[in-house]
Amino acid sequence: MSLSLSVVSTISIRYGFPSRKLTASPVRSLSSQAQPSLRCAVLGAGFAGLAVVWHLLKNSPKRLDLKIDLYDEVGVGGGASGIAGGLLHPYSPKVKLLWEGAQCWNESINLLRIAEANSRECKVGESSENVETFVGHKRGILRPAVDMKNLTKLNDNVRTCLPSCRIETLNTGEVQNLVPGLCLPMGTAFFMPEAFNIHCQHYLQALFWACENLAKESPTSGSGHKQLSFHKRSVCGLLEFEGEYDAVIICLGAKVNMLPEISGRLPLRTSRGVILHMELPEDKGEGYPDLGPSILSDAWIAVQGPRSLLVGSTWEWKSQNSSPNVAADEASKALGELLPKASAIYPGIKDWVYSGARAGLRAMPPLTSLGSLPLLGCINDLIGKNQSCKYWLFGGLGSRGLLYHGWLGNIMAQAVLSCNEQIIPPELVSWKNSKL
Repeated sequence: MSLSLSVVSTISIRYGFPSRKLTASPVRSLSSQAQPSLRCAVLGAGFAGLAVVWHLLKNSPKRLDLKIDLYDEVGVGGGASGIAGGLLHPYSPKVKLLWEGAQCWNESINLLRIAEANSRECKVGESSENVETFVGHKRGILRPAVDMKNLTKLNDNVRTCLPSCRIETLNTGEVQNLVPGLCLPMGTAFFMPEAFNIHCQHYLQALFWACENLAKESPTSGSGHKQLSFHKRSVCGLLEFEGEYDAVIICLGAKVNMLPEISGRLPLRTSRGVILHMELPEDKGEGYPDLGPSILSDAWIAVQGPRSLLVGSTWEWKSQNSSPNVAADEASKALGELLPKASAIYPGIKDWVYSGARAGLRAMPPLTSLGSLPLLGCINDLIGKNQSCKYWLFGGLGSRGLLYHGWLGNIMAQAVLSCNEQIIPPELVSWKNSKL
């Protein structure tokens, strides 16, 4: 979707700027009326928040003055998004919509390329190898079939796979060529060679740099100035933004329940997940193959390097613990749960040693007939008071934030810029029917 000059008129009219209201002819009014502006607060600097910021800057009309304040108490990528496993692929068994594949995959790859380009620009002086792997790299993802039901479902994925992320069906011998010693319970695995390993915190930092650079490219005088400011502070409530902004976009993940105006009023479930960091001692011989793929199974294995793996993840439902720190007993429990699952596919992990753990609190969307879909929409009615600005929600990304954030961030930005909720697919706002 692209925005024409008519969106500038829509912005002035729908956000209610009486001194800037444009006539029905946006082209004539742009040359004769005061220049419209839009002040936005984006709450949360994870996958959702940064995708929205990028698309607000990228899609806003050239002559619109845009001011964005980004808020996050723990910094860019400091929350659950920054510790995610980083396995980017376009398939989810919990979502049944056709757009989930192609649209989301293409937008995520686009943002990944943008982040990679900006990481090269911002990391001048480092070795080319370090710059190339700062955001992530393409080593593919292997998905072994673990039972007959799983085999049938993965075979269906092969028939409907995207041209840009094909799936190859491999037998035991072919899998052994990729990673010697891997076990296949059903003798078959599905390989996605175009899938990525992302270092999520580095990716989010690079995407923030890209947003900063995009804002700096705007005119410094006259019309069309874009401004982005980051504020490392907590948000105690939505009403503190009254009178300061025209739009507030809430991208706080599970922390959205800390906002008093909407706490407990969203159909979100929370789940804390622990991710293990495993390292291979130098005296244990060769490490994981340089081009060996990451693995998706009952426990996933995200390859960080020949002697560094991430293994995840646990699911502690109804948890309210958003701390990234993992206590010794919690780590021990995660080891006991995850390593047997990982070793069933990769027996060699028995030679690796535990070197640390981190955790994040997921905001899981409700289960519907269409699968587990994120929550988007304007929530002024939910807040229940006459507000001077529009409040928008972008949440419930669950464990699929890396795949969803690009496309949905684009949609959310366009809905905010036009102040038109109808831009959002109805499946993603249907949650409001039973809540508002």
